[in-house]
Amino acid sequence: MKKTLFTLLLIASTPFAAWAQDRIYRCGNEYTNNATQAKERGCRLVEGGNVTVVQGSRPAAGPAPASSSSGGGAATSPPSAPKVSSNDQKARDSDARAILESELRKAETRHADLVKEYNNGAPERNALDLRNPQRYTERTAELKASVARSESDIAGIKREIARLPAPTN
Repeated sequence: MKKTLFTLLLIASTPFAAWAQDRIYRCGNEYTNNATQAKERGCRLVEGGNVTVVQGSRPAAGPAPASSSSGGGAATSPPSAPKVSSNDQKARDSDARAILESELRKAETRHADLVKEYNNGAPERNALDLRNPQRYTERTAELKASVARSESDIAGIKREIARLPAPTN
């Protein structure tokens, strides 16, 4: 009899345990249930949900990277990376420059075609545009977006070319 009474009492008190949870406060990316600390730091009360915090582990401290004497803060490759000869690197840089310059020419050609078609916001109307004026408006907006995208593509390719070492003759 006592066991069943105890079991019923335990089951009946279970929902109240969830209500007894402390108030949780959010302080930026941190959470706390200490009300005085939360008031001092100007934290906000978290409402309408449970908060689950998973403690992260710190990465193992590895050997500190050696600073290069060349300065400039360039990234160094790991010791296991294969070494490339100077001539091979120059050939790779030359190939990269040639590819980027080819892409730049293509992008500039596409841009010129788009600008011509866009015609300063008044593209030439075709048969479908005459029947459906809304389509003309949408096509004009798409052309404007395409012109802007091609301009940003050209600027990006030029930035990539500028990052490459100067060509050697």
